[in-house]
Amino acid sequence: QVQLVESGGGLVQAGGSLRLSCAASGSIFSIIVMGWYRQAPGKQRELVATITSGGTTNYANSVKGRFTISRDNAKNTVYLQMNSLKPEDTGIYYCNVAQRKYTWSRTTSDYWGQGTQVTVSS
Repeated sequence: QVQLVESGGGLVQAGGSLRLSCAASGSIFSIIVMGWYRQAPGKQRELVATITSGGTTNYANSVKGRFTISRDNAKNTVYLQMNSLKPEDTGIYYCNVAQRKYTWSRTTSDYWGQGTQVTVSS
């Protein structure tokens, strides 16, 4: 079992910044990717950013140049630094962790955080 603890959400004015954190704990043995997703009211959940165990990052086009994803492998923690926030960034942000079912396996198990609300006012 893997537990994800999120923090950092809140209310911020347009142009401001927030940093989200997600710490994974429990039965961790082979994480291959960690990421952030978000869901705005009336919209589908979308990928925001991901980072692999090797440090390769991927961003949604809408956040490129504004958001930065990073991780602390020693703490099994992933961060999302959000700068130049816009009202359209408002939504519930979910942390996601994927790890191998077994150390030798190429198949993965996914874990999700409870979500943290990010609200950007105009």
